[in-house]
Formats: sequence, C-alpha cells, structure tokens
Amino acid sequence: MKTIGMLGGMSWESTASYYRALNEGVREACGGLHSAKILLHSVDFAPLEALQHADDWDAIAEQLAAAARSVQAGGADFLMLCTNTMHKVAPQIEAAIDIPLLHIADATAEALQQQGIRRVGLLGTSFTMEQDFYKGRIASRYGIEVLVPEQDARRLVHRVIYDELCLGRTEPASRQAYLGIVTDLSAQGAEAVILGCTEIGLLIRQQDTSVTLYDTTAIHAARAVALALQP
Repeated sequence: MKTIGMLGGMSWESTASYYRALNEGVREACGGLHSAKILLHSVDFAPLEALQHADDWDAIAEQLAAAARSVQAGGADFLMLCTNTMHKVAPQIEAAIDIPLLHIADATAEALQQQGIRRVGLLGTSFTMEQDFYKGRIASRYGIEVLVPEQDARRLVHRVIYDELCLGRTEPASRQAYLGIVTDLSAQGAEAVILGCTEIGLLIRQQDTSVTLYDTTAIHAARAVALALQP
C-alpha cells in the first residue's frame, strides 16, 4: 500500500472528513483492520485565509510548497491538497516536489466524464467560482461546460463557507439557500452540480435534492484510495 500525503487544515473541518473517507475506503477494499497509510501536514488556516483575501497568492504558494516538501520528506508516495481553492497554486506546489500531486479538479472531471456529464454547475469559494484555475481546467482539459451562480448567490455561497462551514456551523437557512442555488443551476441546464469546496458536503447531501451532486471531498478521497492500492 502506498502512503498518502495529505496537505490539510484548509479547513480542518473538511480535512477530518478526508481522513475518515480515506480510512473507510481502505477498510472497504481490504477488509478487517486495514486502514490507510497517511502522512498529514495540517496548516494553520487563519494566516492563509488572510493572504487569500489580500490576493497574496505568491506567499500562499511559498508556504504550501514548503509544507508539501515536508510531506514528501516524510515518505509520502503522492500528495493530496485537501482543498479546492488552494489548487490555484497547484503548479507552484508541483514544481516544488518530486512526488505526484493528485489534482482535485482532474479527479472530479474524470468522474463527470464517466457519467457522460457535459454541462455542470459549480459551487465553491468566490476564488473557485470566478477565477479560471479550476473551471478553466475542467473546460479545457475535459470539454465540460461549467456554470456558476449569479453574483449575489456567489457572495452568499462564499460567505457561508468562511463564516459558518469552516467554523463547524451548519445552519438550516444556509442549507435551504444552497439548495435553491442548486435548483437554479439545474434550471439553467446544469446536468449536475459540483460541490467545489471541501466543506460544502458538510451542509448539503444528495438526499437533500433531486439534482445530482458531485462531492469533491468524496471523489478526491476515493481516487486517492484507488491510487494507494494500485500494485
């Protein structure tokens, strides 16, 4: 079994979901008392969040690249960046390490392709919904059209992530607002909706809506388990 490197803490709420999903996946595949071999570097998110909103992505890249090198030095066979938004600096992280980076957008797009999805809605932070590093990769590499909510809805989605979900709060009013946005994206022609922030799966689940949801945390973790168990 390969050792999975996790770069987490962004936020730790979703990193805890990753840890459980990875171990449950290995146990399901291998049985008994088997669990995942994991090296986790969990960062302090507050300084990084401040850098995000200050638009200082170079400083973020420098810090996360150093953390990634520490995971590699610990013996990880590949790296998971346990966040969607921070994949904005994935190229700098990849350049800093010699082990592969399992890109969350690639894992998600491959899952969409397998189901024949050609047009998908995207929920995430404003960085993920509005910038090109994520939706552009899905569109250009996989030929999948990505729809995002209108501006006011994007602001609401972003606010709930940082002010509630990253703090472990799941509010019923926010759940209903998110589900309304999911419905709107479906009405615009989205065949499914990506939960493109690793905390969103803490708020809404498939049983809450008839619109097909793609939870990036679950998809990313499942792909990591498959890679770890490859001969």
